Amino acid sequence: MKLAVIGCGNMASAIIGGLIAKGMMKPEEITASDKSAAARQKAEKEMGIHTEEDNVRCVQGADMVLFAVKPGVFPLVAPEVKEAVKGKLILSIMAGKSIAELEALLGENQKIVRAMPNTPALVGEGITGYCPNRNVDPEDLKLVGGILEAFSQAEQVPESLMSVVTSVSGSSPAYVYMFIEAMADAAVADGMPRAQAYHFAAQTVLGSAKMVLETGIHPGQLKDMVCSPAGTTIEGVTKLEEKGFRTAVIEAVRACTAKADSM
Repeated sequence: MKLAVIGCGNMASAIIGGLIAKGMMKPEEITASDKSAAARQKAEKEMGIHTEEDNVRCVQGADMVLFAVKPGVFPLVAPEVKEAVKGKLILSIMAGKSIAELEALLGENQKIVRAMPNTPALVGEGITGYCPNRNVDPEDLKLVGGILEAFSQAEQVPESLMSVVTSVSGSSPAYVYMFIEAMADAAVADGMPRAQAYHFAAQTVLGSAKMVLETGIHPGQLKDMVCSPAGTTIEGVTKLEEKGFRTAVIEAVRACTAKADSM
């Protein structure tokens, strides 16, 4: 199989790197296009793939085309490559671009899978939600699932939940980074060196997430296990509740969902 990738940013690089690292594809089976010469040079040097500046040349001879451009750029790219991508399996990782929009610009008979990965895929710890249109057969869907699982965990969801996938996983790493930064700032204010503060904060978030995933225990119960009566942790939890921590997170995620719905 030959893969064409339109757009060669971080997520595209994570996907390509995962495919090569897992042995699913060889570098010579992948071609990527990007208007940035620096991005093309980086992809060639780091992953050994072929690159093109021209999108049409990029997709020629490909069996699958991955659209990894910014959502606002897609309406400009789609008319350019519409004829060239006919009959090819399409995978889109563009936020907010519905299957209906993709079909409107690329053709309603195209096989299209919409997916939303997140940046932890860059370190092999991402999760991707995906959904196919009616033209995608089981074999195609199995192929796409294998590609997505090369760089992250992957779960099929109904398209009605894709905006929620965007908010709860696609965008939420930013909130987690803010949380880590804030905890580290507090530690620095209390005397810990900056690098050490980031290490302690980040490792704690990593370990806490792993406990949720591996124990199956409800997050609230895990929180209660840390909160000893009249102890230090419940003091911190009380302050977070006083400042509206959970409400702020809920509102942030729901605002992100609404924005994804409106794109």
